[in-house]
Amino acid sequence: MEVSALMLSRIQFAFTVSFHIIFPSLTIGLAAWLTLLEGMYQFTRKEVYRRVFDFWLKIFAVAFGVGVVSGVVLGFEFGTNWSELSRLSGPVQGPLLTYETFTAFMLEASFFGVLLFGRSRVKPGFYLFSVAMVALGTTFSAFWIMVNNSWMQHPVGYDFIDARFVPTDWAEIIFSPVVWVRFPHMLLASYLTGAFCVAATGAWYTLRKLCEPEAKVMLRMGLALATVLIPAQLVFGHLVGDYVHDDQPAKFAAIEGRWHDEQPAAEVLIGWPDEEKETNHYEVSIPILGSLIATMTTDSKEVGLTSFPKEQRPPVLIPFLAFRVMVGCGIAMLLIAWLGSWFSFRNSIEEKKTLLWATYLSFPLPFVAILTGWFAAEVGRQPWTVWGVLRTADALTPTLTARAAGASLFVFVVTYLIVFSFGTYYVYKLLRNGPASIDQDREPSGTSNRPLAVAAAESFRD
Repeated sequence: MEVSALMLSRIQFAFTVSFHIIFPSLTIGLAAWLTLLEGMYQFTRKEVYRRVFDFWLKIFAVAFGVGVVSGVVLGFEFGTNWSELSRLSGPVQGPLLTYETFTAFMLEASFFGVLLFGRSRVKPGFYLFSVAMVALGTTFSAFWIMVNNSWMQHPVGYDFIDARFVPTDWAEIIFSPVVWVRFPHMLLASYLTGAFCVAATGAWYTLRKLCEPEAKVMLRMGLALATVLIPAQLVFGHLVGDYVHDDQPAKFAAIEGRWHDEQPAAEVLIGWPDEEKETNHYEVSIPILGSLIATMTTDSKEVGLTSFPKEQRPPVLIPFLAFRVMVGCGIAMLLIAWLGSWFSFRNSIEEKKTLLWATYLSFPLPFVAILTGWFAAEVGRQPWTVWGVLRTADALTPTLTARAAGASLFVFVVTYLIVFSFGTYYVYKLLRNGPASIDQDREPSGTSNRPLAVAAAESFRD
């Protein structure tokens, strides 16, 4: 395989966006969780909610900071590696990214300081409002990014004028049906990420018999939220599949591992796609199920990859495997959440060691599901950057050399690994110290004695 500037640029963007998406998905979920906790604390005045809030606020602050730093790079890559994409689609994508600044960044910048330092300086109602505004800001950020990406997946509301994509109907772009299935799907994935990280932490403390009141809140609330969220996620996941089936049939065929037209179509459960021989090795499939999943009928004709020219087919192996890993993670999370909530309802979950271990070890599952879902969506979009109208090879900066792309890739990999290592170590230190250490940072009256950032820094030093 030729090591070209195109291949290296694709690897670089895949690496940086995969690294970045971990942190916004966590902070979106944690921001909503913090809003819920603060509301419960102000309604019930139970200190346990306050202690859990202060604990997770530290982790939220770290993840938020790393997410912001890692995301800045992506904007520069559009200019350095993908200048043709920026030139051609700038009239559409530029305003969408600006809308993110005017909404998401404005809210986060306005209220993040209050969230960190303002509890003792503002009224409780305004503090709760500030927490909610930060959560809304993270949601707006996700929304505009998903509008942008959904336009690349399903371009609408534009004309090609003077060799550029020029928006002609912003309402059609923003309120595209594709946006309003993909955005909730991503938002729910972020909420599930927060829920499982909280539940896993609660299970860890329960197993170690540490911070038991706080662990009980984290474990039970995290599992309860996941129990409610997963069925909704399954519905929106199916709706996303419907749009891919109708608008991106080549991607759908690659995800399904379907090489030839079938009527009715089988569903390939496992296998190993072979693009050269146009077949699947070690295939296990269920007859008719493919048609049922695709159209909710038992006799629909489903298109195969051989119906498309080879130059218009996406890579098959990554979307095929990534989708199955995503589904597997979803099933595992469903079982853990529902079993955990059942035993929580019966007040016996603390006695179920196997389930506690499963919950503790489940914290990577939502991250893996998000990453593999993105891999299926983005690799399955190839060979297009803007589906059907701009090929990835034509979106690359014309003057970019393989040497320059390789050098920047190396620098980003090293830098991101250093940032990730320090961020992960710091979060681990916070988790190891646990919510019990929060009491040392508070006056008896319940007001903060020191700024949160100072307390966080001292916990890291210790």
